[in-house]
Amino acid sequence: IFFSVFNRKTGEPPLINGWIPYLGKALIFRKDAFKFLLDQQKKLGDIFTVHIAGRYITFIMDPFQYVYVIRNSKQLEFHEFADKMASKTFDYPALSKGKFPDLKENLHRIYQYLQGKPLDIISDHMMKNLQDVFEWKCSQATDWETEKMYKFCCSVMFEASFVTLYGRVPAADGHKVISEIRDKFIKFDASFPYLAANIPIELLGATKKVRKELIHHFLLQNMTKWLGGSKVVQARQDIFEKYELLGDYDKAAHHFAFLWASVGNTIPATFWAMYYLLRHPEALAAVRDEIDHLLQSTGQKRGPTYNIHLTREQLDNLVYLESALNESLRMCSSSMNIRISQEDFVLKLEGNQEVGLRKGDWIALYPQILHMDPEVYEDPKEYKFDRYIENGKKKTTFYKAGRKLKYFLMPFGSGISMCPGRFLAMNEMKMFLFILLAHFDVELVENKAVRLDNSRMGLGILLPDVDIAFRYKLRS
Repeated sequence: IFFSVFNRKTGEPPLINGWIPYLGKALIFRKDAFKFLLDQQKKLGDIFTVHIAGRYITFIMDPFQYVYVIRNSKQLEFHEFADKMASKTFDYPALSKGKFPDLKENLHRIYQYLQGKPLDIISDHMMKNLQDVFEWKCSQATDWETEKMYKFCCSVMFEASFVTLYGRVPAADGHKVISEIRDKFIKFDASFPYLAANIPIELLGATKKVRKELIHHFLLQNMTKWLGGSKVVQARQDIFEKYELLGDYDKAAHHFAFLWASVGNTIPATFWAMYYLLRHPEALAAVRDEIDHLLQSTGQKRGPTYNIHLTREQLDNLVYLESALNESLRMCSSSMNIRISQEDFVLKLEGNQEVGLRKGDWIALYPQILHMDPEVYEDPKEYKFDRYIENGKKKTTFYKAGRKLKYFLMPFGSGISMCPGRFLAMNEMKMFLFILLAHFDVELVENKAVRLDNSRMGLGILLPDVDIAFRYKLRS
């Protein structure tokens, strides 16, 4: 056996070191993190440390222990790690360097624009923009039109999100400008896992050039031409203006990073939600029925020339739509929740367990293990669109070993690292599916299985390994 398991100091978990210097277990982990972690759990129990590319990462596998990690935000930090990774990936100076006092806190405060009343406003804009994009793209589809599904989701979601956040491009060929930005975005996004893994951008072909071109779109002189942008982007602009040491390029890089955060995971998540609905006719029928019922009860008409309006309450009450979306998120999300120990300390867990951590050690939760746990979710590899419904209402109680779980679905991270845009993201995906199913008949053309591409394991929503053709036409 080429790996060693030994206790380093009293109270420290077993270490899986690997036999290749520096790399440790990186290659095996990258190939299939899910299988690797399950294998280690069987051998070593719920807590163990793995040496991965120069880092010592302690995995906490028992979901009942998650709360102790999430609670300990003082000793177990996240923001500095996220800041380092983002500044490298998106090419702006790290915020933690003291040159930009309170910038991190000020930017964080802006996320209030993605909650409560302001969330309603931005969601309304998104609904209108989605309908505009659908109408521009699909209103001629009186007969069947065939497209590739991932490409379709990408095109609609990218444009509607872009216009909602940054405003309309007033040029006559506004759609063309946005689709050029989208094409570059897709190229950059393909390199994202490598950048996140700390691989120098110089080794990634044209990525550096593409990133630079993307950032240039967000220079102030370009952004001021766009009409009707969101409050959240405007507030970010106002804050950047207060920092003289932040160059024009740096500000633009921040805006680009925000765009990536807004669509990088939402696009693949939308694809999976649509794909699973089309693969399961009974799910499609139930969700469509719920949508038609809402339109009927509110006296709204179907058809791309009619504008549909939905309140937050109406969106929230679509239990089948939400359950189907949650089920696809359960199956396709693979985010690793990371914290970094700020000092040598002992993390106290349930059942008098203790974990000795050294300063700089990483602690990781890997919720995909929980999402695929047959004790929590019966037949976890099966798509069950009504898994999150009980007696016609939202189901929020799930159990393991007879005990109720506090955390059972974690596609958006946890605690201090929870995605601040999660409410908007959920609304956007629901609205996309709502408009699609209200206005169009949709069906798969190809009968091939689409699988998860594991190259983004640990980084969010996994992409499909292939695209698949579907067709749509206006509902009669």
